[in-house]
Amino acid sequence: MSKRKRALVLINQKAGTGKAGNDTFPIITALAQADYEPIVYPIIPGTVFSSDMLLDEYDGKIDLVLCSGGDGTLNHVVEAMMSMKKKPLLSYIPNGSTNDFARGLGIPSTRAKALEVAIHGKPYSYDLGKMNNNYFNYVAAFGAFSKVSYATDQDLKNVLGYAAYVISAIAELPQNIGCSTHMRVEADGIDEEGDYLFGSMSNSASVGGMNLFGDTDIKQDDGKMELMLIRAPKNLTEFNAILAALASKEAGNPYITFKQVSYAKFSCAENVEWTLDGEFGGAYRDTEIQVINKAITIMVKP
Repeated sequence: MSKRKRALVLINQKAGTGKAGNDTFPIITALAQADYEPIVYPIIPGTVFSSDMLLDEYDGKIDLVLCSGGDGTLNHVVEAMMSMKKKPLLSYIPNGSTNDFARGLGIPSTRAKALEVAIHGKPYSYDLGKMNNNYFNYVAAFGAFSKVSYATDQDLKNVLGYAAYVISAIAELPQNIGCSTHMRVEADGIDEEGDYLFGSMSNSASVGGMNLFGDTDIKQDDGKMELMLIRAPKNLTEFNAILAALASKEAGNPYITFKQVSYAKFSCAENVEWTLDGEFGGAYRDTEIQVINKAITIMVKP
């Protein structure tokens, strides 16, 4: 018998619907049948069972890490992988509420199909974003609605899924109309300063369960991400005009800057809170984001 490859299985049962743990036996069975030796741990942040502690312990000792959880879970796993001396192949079974990143890569939302891809798919190397000293898979954002994902109650997300984000966003709507962050933004071919309602660097056509970019050709391996800046409206009429432009994917709107870039710097006189892959990413006056081309190799649908 040939020597089995080793697979580290990391499961976050609290993600999304809370049913990730139900997949444990099918996962280890499928891995064993594919000639892997499965090593299974629950992800428990703040303990020795956190992603960073486990991946550090198994650095150089595994061929595959299989992550079962939501976008935030995957963020922590990838962050830890970037510190490994020998990066293993990554597989992902999405069990979150929106699963934006999996949708962008074409990883099925049905867990049985996602498991098939996780083990028998094809390797695909994709770009990561690095915001100051933290990594993200698909979005770094500030401003209106950027807190919705990580601030939305987990029990509500478990019951309602994406609808929970919509409800939370609507609840925040009155205060977000007046939301404004004065910032200077420097990026590839861009140098502007103004008051912004929202800003993001994204590597996915879908953010928060919504397709923001219309027919734009979004590639996860081209060394670029999509910079979006939405200027702060002065009144409700302008706010409605921005919403209409987003809904129609209107190009050349005076309130919206959209461009594919490989680098961006955001400067503000006060700390600005950011969200990374739907979780709190810190608060900074100066924020630099660069794209790390083909940093991680993940299994996707053939």
